[in-house]
Amino acid sequence: MSFCDDREDIYSMSLTTLSSLLRKYNIDPKSIGRLEVGTETLLDKSKSVKSVLMQLFEPSGNTNIEGVDTVNACYGGTNAVFNSINWVESSAWDGRDAIVVCGDIALYAKGAARPTGGAGCVAMLIGPDAPIVFEPGLRGSYISHAYDFYKPDLTSEYPVVDGHFSIKCYTQAVDACYKAYNAREQTLKAKNGTNGVEHDDSKTPLDRFDHVVFHSPTCKLVSKSYARMLYNDYLANPSHPAFADVAPELRDIDYEKSLSDKNVEKTFVGLAKKRFNERVQPTTEVATMCGNMYTASVYGGLVSLLSNVKFDPSQPKRIAFFSYGSGLASSMFSAKIVGDISTIAQKLDLHNRLNSRRTVPPQTYDDMCLLREHAHLKKNFKPAGNIETIPSGTYYLTEVDDMFRRKYEIKA
Repeated sequence: MSFCDDREDIYSMSLTTLSSLLRKYNIDPKSIGRLEVGTETLLDKSKSVKSVLMQLFEPSGNTNIEGVDTVNACYGGTNAVFNSINWVESSAWDGRDAIVVCGDIALYAKGAARPTGGAGCVAMLIGPDAPIVFEPGLRGSYISHAYDFYKPDLTSEYPVVDGHFSIKCYTQAVDACYKAYNAREQTLKAKNGTNGVEHDDSKTPLDRFDHVVFHSPTCKLVSKSYARMLYNDYLANPSHPAFADVAPELRDIDYEKSLSDKNVEKTFVGLAKKRFNERVQPTTEVATMCGNMYTASVYGGLVSLLSNVKFDPSQPKRIAFFSYGSGLASSMFSAKIVGDISTIAQKLDLHNRLNSRRTVPPQTYDDMCLLREHAHLKKNFKPAGNIETIPSGTYYLTEVDDMFRRKYEIKA
């Protein structure tokens, strides 16, 4: 699991990640016309993280950049992606590119949930002629009122969590988004045709995706959710040959019961196992190694996929995404890898970066949580974390003054 002490916060993480994107891809700051941030790690009830990031653009004279922050638990990054795609497709687009930054520090009070935390940030450049292309108009969403995970106590970084209910909400969202996505796809096919692609009756609808990337609170939930999509295929067509060995009584089980039924879960996890290992397992490395990164989680899954699978530009691959944020907001959407992504994988350098991390005992993590508790909402404050362990190029907090203004330096 990744974590940080009181030397890093959502401002510093976002500055580090965005500056890295600009540097690695030699992006001209003047070429950016939209910058949007997805996060639920709030340092201010008014000032946006995006406004802090503008200090990376102001030296070039570019202050004409649309976008602010989007907040809804782990879903904000996806909403920022949607907004940026919509902007590029709209009459408001001025020909420049967009950048989405999504990141969080996931913290839990002492107890069983604490090991499910994590920290991370992802920055993405969005514009025309990209090697990864989002499929236009193909989205299905499910948004509902639920108190499954929320942060009503602004004096604490820790959430209020109803764990079992949150898993139920997540599963319901998978079902609803998959159904909405499928319905939307059928509507578009009826309107636009299939572009010469013939339907293969030997495959289930899930098989049309070469890979599926999930928001990953835990990797076990990802495995169950992929199986749940296959269960939805079964309900839609129980007579499909792929389901010949499925007990027929599973077809008629009550929906509410199906959400937690162990027989349903076991049957379809088993049935999906080979598909999961090939199509989903390669997307889980960041979640496995870094923990839950909240808004960055699903895009950390994309990072994992690009770093673990070799893609042939001459053979486009289709990727489905499921994004979930408690409270709740969720969407399923898709993209195709149509170009050479080898440069992206090279610049990500994921495995070397993961292997370069320091390993510390659990007590160090508990100590860090205490440091962050002490630092939360403080002014006239100087952090106590050790800057010697911070990698070069990382932004870190040096002080919070008497007006809560935060100051940062870059590790040489």
